[in-house]
Amino acid sequence: MPRGGGNYYNFTKIRDAIDSVGAKVNVIGVVLECGFPRQTRGTDWFVSVRIIDETHQDPGLSVNIFTDRNECPRILSVGDIIQFQRVTINHHVGKVNAVFCKKFSTFAIYYRSDNTNLSPYHACKTFRERDHDKNFVIDLRSWLKNFHFHEGANYFSFVREMKGGEDFNLVCKIIHIHEGAGNEWMAFVWDGTDAPPADILQKLEDEMKHPLPLHLEPFPLPSDTLCSSFPAVGTVLRVISQDLENDNLCLLKTGEWVKLVNLLCEVHAGIWRCVLTPFTKLRYTPKEDRLKLERKRLFNEQLAQSPESLMQMPFGGFPSPQVTEVDDSDDDHAIFLTLMDVVASSEVPASFKCVVPASFKCVVRVIAAFPWQAADFLFPAGIDRIRLTLEDSTARIHAFLYAEDGVKFFGGQSSVEALEIKRNALLGVRVNTDGVQDDTRRNPPWVQVRLKSETNQQGNLHYRVFGTKVVAA
Repeated sequence: MPRGGGNYYNFTKIRDAIDSVGAKVNVIGVVLECGFPRQTRGTDWFVSVRIIDETHQDPGLSVNIFTDRNECPRILSVGDIIQFQRVTINHHVGKVNAVFCKKFSTFAIYYRSDNTNLSPYHACKTFRERDHDKNFVIDLRSWLKNFHFHEGANYFSFVREMKGGEDFNLVCKIIHIHEGAGNEWMAFVWDGTDAPPADILQKLEDEMKHPLPLHLEPFPLPSDTLCSSFPAVGTVLRVISQDLENDNLCLLKTGEWVKLVNLLCEVHAGIWRCVLTPFTKLRYTPKEDRLKLERKRLFNEQLAQSPESLMQMPFGGFPSPQVTEVDDSDDDHAIFLTLMDVVASSEVPASFKCVVPASFKCVVRVIAAFPWQAADFLFPAGIDRIRLTLEDSTARIHAFLYAEDGVKFFGGQSSVEALEIKRNALLGVRVNTDGVQDDTRRNPPWVQVRLKSETNQQGNLHYRVFGTKVVAA
């Protein structure tokens, strides 16, 4: 039944609209979920919005909108209120939805909590506002204040549970949004857990012409962004979309917690990232959302339960005692730090009041070395420095071995055969009976290292491995 009687210009409750297949109705509701506008195979653009009201919340009513590019609804925040006039209720593949046709349908969007403003902040050109619309907006705002959407505990996953090539749903905090050239952009999100270590699909010799990247964005993020915004513990996951209009980034706000549905997980150059697909949607996340509060609580509990010396160590990285050992003679190095700690502390400008320690103790994976031939590890006859690529769940860096530190690292003047054994154990290399790498898939172990941050005469920062020894044999 229409709200307020049978007048065509009133609204139909969502519960009744679902039972009105084939009819054109007016509906108003809260945006529970919305996708991102994309171009169809023709000239129209498409976006899907799922709305709820006090009569129907699960699964709500999906409204499929087909319109011109400049006429797509510009929803500023999931949870805002939207009304549709003259949408057609349709039954397709066992589900009921509403279809918005640009020839005769209209929409208008309202803030969800601004009680002083009852006019829409965005509407299509053909929309005509009516006085009694305001009463429905007031009623929905009042209802939304006490509404709690009950989602299954298993519907959303953690970053630590990602699997490559699979879709998953994530509750996360938006740490930073990086806008590149054209429509290229990247969001950095965090839920307090560590991404699982990814296999490295690269032979050692590939590091010369195709080195593993330290990051997926074209240029490293500014040091002030890393220091002020990025958590030191827990993976900051990259979310990309190569064909999403930058105008739609208003839905993603730095510092807010969001629910992303139907993200595609993938590993690129050994780094986890997620892709917004045509099926990805953003779901309403209230301030006191149960799943958001749960993730905050779990993170704080895990930090509180960790010994003081391990509080800043990646949750998922416990070093193998059979691979490396470090010099712990100096008590200043008793606390483990993540690589994000190292990067943020070392690169912060002098204008920032951050403590800049000269050295660090970390648990990392050594995923690449250059040069890679064991014969070049013979100090001082070989290369006078070796570049190691280190990673943990928070960051990747290059760190260098120099002269006497390299001698100590490989246990003195070892034979080439002994160095190959140590290199293979460190980098997770599997070899056949002839000592040749027979599988490009590598899973380097977690190991302890000590690092120093240094600045050369040109003012360039680099990291140096010292006080560390490979004990694998």
